[in-house]
Amino acid sequence: MSETPSFNHQPLAVTMGDPAGIGPEIVARMFLRRPAQRRWIVVGDPLVMRHALAGLDPAAHVRRITTLAEARFDDDVLYVLASSECECLPPVGQITVESGRAAYAAILAAIQLAKSGTVSAIVTAPIHKEALAAAGLHSPGHTEILAEQVGGVNVAMMLANEDIRVVLVTIHCSLRDAIQRADFSAQMAAIRLAHAGARALGIERPRVAVAGLNPHAGENGLFGHEEAHIIAPAIAQARSEGIDASGPWPGDTVFMQAREKRFDVVVAQYHDQGLIPVKYMGLAQGVNITLGLPFVRTSPDHGTAFDIAGRGIADPSSLEAAFDYALRLTGATV
Repeated sequence: MSETPSFNHQPLAVTMGDPAGIGPEIVARMFLRRPAQRRWIVVGDPLVMRHALAGLDPAAHVRRITTLAEARFDDDVLYVLASSECECLPPVGQITVESGRAAYAAILAAIQLAKSGTVSAIVTAPIHKEALAAAGLHSPGHTEILAEQVGGVNVAMMLANEDIRVVLVTIHCSLRDAIQRADFSAQMAAIRLAHAGARALGIERPRVAVAGLNPHAGENGLFGHEEAHIIAPAIAQARSEGIDASGPWPGDTVFMQAREKRFDVVVAQYHDQGLIPVKYMGLAQGVNITLGLPFVRTSPDHGTAFDIAGRGIADPSSLEAAFDYALRLTGATV
């Protein structure tokens, strides 16, 4: 996240996610669970959201809007800004072209609202990468879509829960490609964004731990040279810029040290190195924050959960945590 202006008079936008997954349900459930916090809209498909809300509370109401100005926020209505208009409900728990297109349309519409300053932040419900691909959209995830739509900025994923914060050097790619992409410039971008992201969360002088790529952080060259030739020089450069960075630390112990409060944020080299420690501690409070954007974007730290979609048992806790992080990062009120 870059320096972000405060829009505390503006509502938040929440995307519905993939309509075949649990996204619409957890959005609707959050609406019902938080009657005192309703200064936000859903960006998505009105038919999908009506079905999701009616399945939880038949007396609740959805109102389709085409502009934010139509939302009043002074009643018990879930406002849905129509980014798509499904003629019939997409099949639950299945990958379809229609679901992929609808999910993507919601993301694009929310991004435009955030770029214009019409909303204070966007919170995105889970999407399915295969559904996007089926629709001919080959962005591997939210982070890449956001970076593409904003253009010309370095972005990174920060995964956060009550215990640790992790920023990734590389994101959605093969492990082979991750090793190639984790070069000096990628290290610097991740370290700088980790520092800025932790500061945005209220940590005045963040302690940034950088994980090694190889076992035992290379063991002084016995298991690889990336630590000495790439990662350590990046840490030195970051320190020269006033960032309290240290490492490279062995990946098998650095997250434990962060949980024990020795570090404020860990820079992980590849997707699973960083996400496994966060998700192992539970998905209920995990939040994904996109750093480097000119606006705030957060998301729950779980997927579409096709296996339980449509059963009325999805837990909205991670979405609610993402919502709360968005409020915290923008100073917004709802």
